[in-house]
Amino acid sequence: MAHILLAEDDKSMLNFLVIALQRAGHTVVARTNGMDALSVLEEENDPPFNMLLTDIVMPGIDGLELAHKTTEKYPDIKVMFITGFAAMALEDHKKHHKFNNGRRAPQILSKPFHLNDLVKRIETMLEC
Repeated sequence: MAHILLAEDDKSMLNFLVIALQRAGHTVVARTNGMDALSVLEEENDPPFNMLLTDIVMPGIDGLELAHKTTEKYPDIKVMFITGFAAMALEDHKKHHKFNNGRRAPQILSKPFHLNDLVKRIETMLEC
């Protein structure tokens, strides 16, 4: 299973996601903003993170900036955005900017979503 860094500013959603991902067998480190998530990535993490799961709209560093900084330092990490907003803006953003040096586009899961869908999408991403 995966070692996932989760960044979500809605605390109730964050707790909900942590429980669901842990029940699916994943290890989760959760932070409520992009700056805190970025500082976790600066630490030595054993095992290293396989995935960044982040909301897009957050105060401070948003999910897009967090993903850019993360993939610059860790080019093999997989990125999934969860968002209630900005899904269309992200689609346009993906056309103009490359994540992971153009090797892999991030996935987008729009809120509301079913937790089973989230888990299935994560498992599919990890298989690639």
